[in-house]
Amino acid sequence: MTSIERLREALHHREPDRVPLDLGGIVSGISLFAHRALCKYLGFQAEEALIDRTQYLVRPAPEILELFDIDTRYAYEEIPKEVWQKDKEGSLWTDAWGVVRRFTGLYYDMVSHPLATVATHEDLRLYTIPGPPREFFKQLRPELEAHKQKGKVAMVNCIGSVFEFAWYLRGFSQFMLDLATQPSMACAIMDVLLDFQMRQFDELLKRVGDLVDVVLVGDDLATQKGPLISLEVYRKYIKPHQKTLYTFIKERTKAPLFYHSCGAVEPFLPDLIEIGVDIINPVQVSASGMDTKRLKKLYGSELTFWGGIDTQRVLPFGTPEEVREEVQRRIDDLAPGGGYVLCAVHNIQADVPPENIVALYEEALRYGERG
Repeated sequence: MTSIERLREALHHREPDRVPLDLGGIVSGISLFAHRALCKYLGFQAEEALIDRTQYLVRPAPEILELFDIDTRYAYEEIPKEVWQKDKEGSLWTDAWGVVRRFTGLYYDMVSHPLATVATHEDLRLYTIPGPPREFFKQLRPELEAHKQKGKVAMVNCIGSVFEFAWYLRGFSQFMLDLATQPSMACAIMDVLLDFQMRQFDELLKRVGDLVDVVLVGDDLATQKGPLISLEVYRKYIKPHQKTLYTFIKERTKAPLFYHSCGAVEPFLPDLIEIGVDIINPVQVSASGMDTKRLKKLYGSELTFWGGIDTQRVLPFGTPEEVREEVQRRIDDLAPGGGYVLCAVHNIQADVPPENIVALYEEALRYGERG
């Protein structure tokens, strides 16, 4: 099977020849530092191309993608080297939205928010939002066509968010307080983001909606222990914004909708299914209520699970043998009947040993065969 055929079988809840594999996006990618160590371990001389400055993620080397027979290929907007190679611990960077971030030495953390002191709706109207990355979108078609010609799953490194991005702009504590005490302000901020996302996806899908195989959206809705917000608050304020965006996207492409939320997201899955989500990522198996066998039983006929390999304990701190056992467990739980794409839970972090990354993908190729 080609990678595209393999993914389509899995998405239609049929077992392909083997479990599809992913590596490379902004929610299933690899840290510069883990990638650097992996290339050294494998003897690859790969050029480092940063594709996400906040998380310090890089484009995986072609040699790595080929070695592990990765099924996905992403189109990225790369960060110029002259920008990121000047980063050092303590460096401050203000992104296009006005969020100020400080470099930890491994990634950037938010330290201030452009809408933190906005008090009225009139103040909010004075905020200038960036436009869609049109120059990047203009360059996408040849790259995606090349991926498709090779039979690979074509994806664009672009994710749609309204709830999570809102607290980036407002600050987490203040936005949660808004939801409780002045929900009209919270909704007004989400309206700003919804407008941006609809313009962004309109531009993107007009250009390559016929080529993309999966569209990325997401809002973190949960912590390690449980939901960030109640289902009542979610359904009243967040879900309508998401539904508008997801309906807009699905009117413009046949590609399935991939939804990213870390944490104990299980209580929200019926609602996400209702508004058009086809794929759930990253399946944070270490979070409360995220038992993969149970999730498969409850939602396996409606959702494809994308992720599942523990990045909190097993990948950074386990032995290669424990990594192989983790891969076997998740395949046993999630792959029967299709509906599973294997990768790490979120991005492979800087402290993951290269031996464990090799064990992950070698075992996925070996044990994931569905003969």
